[in-house]
Amino acid sequence: MKSSIVSLYVSFAVVAGAAGTPRLRAQERPPMFTAGVALVPITAVVRDSRSRIVRDLERHDFQVLENSQPRQIVEFRSTDHGPVSLAFVFDTSGSMHGRKLERAKDVVTRLLQQMDETADEAALFTFDKEVSQQTPFSSDFSSIRQALDRAPAWGLTSMYDGIAMAAERVGTRQRQRRAVVVVTDCLDTSSDRTLHDVYAVASAIEVPVYIMAVDPPTDSSSRTATRASAGLADLAFETGGDLKYVTTPENADRTIAAMMTELRQQYFIAIEAAQASGWHRLDVTTRRKDTTVRARGGYLVASRTPRNSD
Repeated sequence: MKSSIVSLYVSFAVVAGAAGTPRLRAQERPPMFTAGVALVPITAVVRDSRSRIVRDLERHDFQVLENSQPRQIVEFRSTDHGPVSLAFVFDTSGSMHGRKLERAKDVVTRLLQQMDETADEAALFTFDKEVSQQTPFSSDFSSIRQALDRAPAWGLTSMYDGIAMAAERVGTRQRQRRAVVVVTDCLDTSSDRTLHDVYAVASAIEVPVYIMAVDPPTDSSSRTATRASAGLADLAFETGGDLKYVTTPENADRTIAAMMTELRQQYFIAIEAAQASGWHRLDVTTRRKDTTVRARGGYLVASRTPRNSD
């Protein structure tokens, strides 16, 4: 069956749940894309109760609920390997000075070592007060290493702006396996965009966001840092990514290996897009016991603007 990928505008806001747990709701915004008869792509990662990747599932093993109602899976693929496009978003703000900056550079270097220079590609974005794309998307990872060597730590932190820019640009790449990898201490002090703006960008083009938190603030009095980490964890979860705390080289290697395994061993699912405008919550599960699925949390179909008849 010939199909097209749905053009959607997804927008979120973080609101407090009854127990204080962040949840998401749709916000009305002017549509960026026109929704037509198309498919909603869903990339799913499945792990068992021992956190091992599950590779042998078939279409009938999955269940997709939209607004709590079952939806038919119209396309399904499972592949073990494939090229990856990564957008590194690297924190060069003043809070990253000293040992923290060196540890963050080491995380990126270790991740590059696990990528395939004959097939994968990556680009480096840095942010302090401003966001800059330091290198183009390329399989020549030496340019990223050289740019990291020159990276200072200075100024304010526009992390949300950096994530949004990187998600938009990696979203134009042709590889199906795409992700934003943020290396930061989890504080944002100067972004023009908000956290739910980043939800909108990343989820509309289905780009998972992985947060590598390098020495995040642990002072119990730092309520701002605690809220920031919680918000980033919510962002990662709702886009199908993850947040991990990277504290040692050994921990970094395990975290990076797990992320790359996820990206290379995914399930690709599609359902028909809803015709009704508004927010459509998605819940993806499997019929196999003791499995956990990470996938996008939903999509928003923008309202169609009626055409004026002359």
